Amino acid sequence: MAGKVVFIDHPLVQHKLTLMRRKETSTASFRRLMSEIGSLLGYEATRDLPLEVEAIETPLAPMMAPLLAGKKLCFVSILRAGNGLLDGMLELVPSARVGHIGLYRDPGTLMPIEYYLKLPQDITERRVIVVDPMLATGNSAVGAVHRLKDHGVTTIKVVCLLASPEGIANFHEQHPDIDLYTAAIDQKLDEHGYIIPGLGDAGDRLFGTK
Repeated sequence: MAGKVVFIDHPLVQHKLTLMRRKETSTASFRRLMSEIGSLLGYEATRDLPLEVEAIETPLAPMMAPLLAGKKLCFVSILRAGNGLLDGMLELVPSARVGHIGLYRDPGTLMPIEYYLKLPQDITERRVIVVDPMLATGNSAVGAVHRLKDHGVTTIKVVCLLASPEGIANFHEQHPDIDLYTAAIDQKLDEHGYIIPGLGDAGDRLFGTK
């Protein structure tokens, strides 16, 4: 089945994204908004989780009630900016396991270089949602999904805040089977591989390092 792009146009998501784009938004506000929008994106990305029913008793009567079925969740954050979205998603699903993939972009080639990988031992039994705010060239997401597939993961989604047309094309050329969730598809990449109009460097704005 071919992967698709799911555009999340919820008004609260779009409103918070605009606040994050503003260059005058403070580090503290940017961080809070990233966490809030992470919960909203996580809500949309988990919309199709399967349910089963279980017999329970309320204070008034017995009933058959729905619960999540089958595989449990694992969020995999692409360091470092992915952690900004991760916080909000964990508020939504606190029982989820968490993996981390450390990648940095070579400024010359724009290709990702891995420096860290830590995944749950039972990750092959879980549905995995990869989180990274920016899908610019798409190379980091491509690399992260390659690593997950190498580890035997079969159910993967990628959630980002912003994407470029070039990044989406590159990602689906490498992983045509994986769905992408994003709140915005911006105009283009500049010569340095940054999304235009974008919101700047998400990691620097999140952690106040620039």
